[in-house]
Amino acid sequence: MRDTISNIFIFIGVFFIILGIIFKLFPFFGKLPGDINIKGKNYVVYIPIVSSLILSIVLSIVLNLLFLIFKK
Repeated sequence: MRDTISNIFIFIGVFFIILGIIFKLFPFFGKLPGDINIKGKNYVVYIPIVSSLILSIVLSIVLNLLFLIFKK
């Protein structure tokens, strides 16, 4: 039980470090073509469709690799 919880916390820490590096290295992330940005007089609506798809693909690959490593 204790090893499982420690692995989860390590994973969460690594996840946030990788996420921070991604946002630091790729400042255009979140402003890609396909992301919807609607500005009105009193409101702004932002829907990051393409950025979400790319983030989902990258996270799926990273998570699958981490689960393969921790499965041993």
